[in-house]
Amino acid sequence: MVQLNAEKKKKWFYSLVVGSLVSIFVVATVLDLRLVFYTNTLNSILTIFQPINDTKTTEVAKIINNNNNIPKFAYLISGSKGDLEKLWRTLHAVYHPLNYYVVHMDLESAEGERWELASRVKRHPLFTEVGNVYVNQKANMVTYRGPTMVSNTLHACAILLRRYTDWDWFINLSASDYPLVTQDDLLHTFSTLKRDLNFVEYTSNLAWKERARAMPLIIDPGLYHKNKSNIFRVMPNRKLPTAFKLFAGSAWMILSRSFVEYCIWGWDNLPRTLLMYYTNFVSSPEGYFQTVLCNAPQFVPTVVNHDMHYIPWDSPPKQHPRTISINDTPHMIRSGAAFARKFRQDSPVLDKIDAALLGRRNGSFTPGGWCGGDPSCSELGIHRALLEPGPGADRLRNLINRLLLPRKRPKCT
Repeated sequence: MVQLNAEKKKKWFYSLVVGSLVSIFVVATVLDLRLVFYTNTLNSILTIFQPINDTKTTEVAKIINNNNNIPKFAYLISGSKGDLEKLWRTLHAVYHPLNYYVVHMDLESAEGERWELASRVKRHPLFTEVGNVYVNQKANMVTYRGPTMVSNTLHACAILLRRYTDWDWFINLSASDYPLVTQDDLLHTFSTLKRDLNFVEYTSNLAWKERARAMPLIIDPGLYHKNKSNIFRVMPNRKLPTAFKLFAGSAWMILSRSFVEYCIWGWDNLPRTLLMYYTNFVSSPEGYFQTVLCNAPQFVPTVVNHDMHYIPWDSPPKQHPRTISINDTPHMIRSGAAFARKFRQDSPVLDKIDAALLGRRNGSFTPGGWCGGDPSCSELGIHRALLEPGPGADRLRNLINRLLLPRKRPKCT
């Protein structure tokens, strides 16, 4: 008899739950709510006996409903001889499971360094689980002032296009770069932007660079030698081009996927022609992408004149920027930039950025809504698309808002 009563209670409870679900679905249909809401409601009821943080659940549901608005970034992080630890730290600082990463150490680095990088990525449990970090083990020789740096960047772009189909922007960093905002800040801010924007510092006023960079003909031995050596000049000089207009700027940028496809797939001959021209150009990484962008009419409206970096220079500027010190910190933060360069390995400035801007501790990943496990960020959390933007998002958004204000001067002039 007791067993029969228990069975009746179970049937009664089951009927109540089913009836409640049906009622909810009917009301939801009347209100014309989305299917995502149905799913979230069902999940909430089925997990009613589990301990839940109500605030967290609301945030997750919000991200799920707007998941299509969250962009994905494809990174190249490159290093050279002695850069292994710097590169590893930068990778952890900019890591997010939604993004994709190609890491590369050039041929000047020791074979042991390159092997160690590949081994660390292969053994890392989170990298293995998510599968979004790729080590380019076909190391390239890279000369900063020569075309081999452009070639290496295009190589990484091609890898990212082939391996991953759903990223929105490409970002190139070196091991001497470091973020000033969290990836949640970056993803949140860029989620409101048009996906065709290209953040590239440029100018058409080459001034002294016309004679010092555009007119000399140079050869980069990195194109055909295994050992690194400086570019060298050959005679005679060449005249400035008349088939296209030259632009110059920063070697660091955020490029839209559509523009990267334009450069790699080459259905128009302009990117290929300019690549051949810049093979003999001094400091071609500081001009190739700017010149392609500003000579392709369909991409001119997409150009935003900023590289999203804080980079301090000497006055007058030298070939390379100053190394960032503690004294640069106030200006660096006020800049609103997403990244800064260049830093020495284990610089105390990096520790300050970790503590004050990123919340990163003990060599772990930069915290974000995706983090789970104990210690935090050792595992994926409930939802990898959960974003928790902080003050860095406000700084970055203010900068971009200023950059997107209408200008009297047309772009690429």
